[in-house]
Amino acid sequence: MVFAPGGHFSLRGVAIYPGAVPPDRQVEILSDIRSVAQTAPLFHPETRRGRKMSVRMTSAGQVGWVSDRRGYRYEAQHPSGSDWPAIPESLLSLWGLYSGSDRPPDTCLINYYGEGARMGLHQDRDEADIDQPVLSLSLGDAALFRVGNVEKGGSTESVWLTSGDVAVLAGDARLVHHGIDRIRFGSSTLLPQGGRINVTMRVAT
Repeated sequence: MVFAPGGHFSLRGVAIYPGAVPPDRQVEILSDIRSVAQTAPLFHPETRRGRKMSVRMTSAGQVGWVSDRRGYRYEAQHPSGSDWPAIPESLLSLWGLYSGSDRPPDTCLINYYGEGARMGLHQDRDEADIDQPVLSLSLGDAALFRVGNVEKGGSTESVWLTSGDVAVLAGDARLVHHGIDRIRFGSSTLLPQGGRINVTMRVAT
């Protein structure tokens, strides 16, 4: 873990900005996310083997990430057949501040972690241009974020992400394996029923 000036530190090349989004802005963003979910409801994606993931998800933007027995991919429509809603301006402003990219994101993946939900180590490599960063915002309960290597295996490091933290995977860290081991359910009051929302913006096309 390497600390750097400007209120952030690096975990194996992943730039983490603790408390980047203050509480009042978190409430605003949460309201925008709820509006997205009204148009494009959360759903349980499946793995290629037909196993339901423990997170529920939806998307905003020109395309959205989906997973089923046909595999992982981006689609122009929600599984219901409706178009994805636009990415809220409250989230686009974060991309402008922290991504370091001159291209706007065309997709915003929204994951909800309930009690017991997790995300195994994986790479974000379904995008057409992997030179573009992935920006992640944590909202709600704290989550234990694990970062490994570009290649499978080897040692890993972990850090607790709390509500309002931003993480950016870019450069040499763009393809590192990463995941969420567990959430500390009930550690935040942002979501009345508990849980964590993770928002990730990226350039998919």
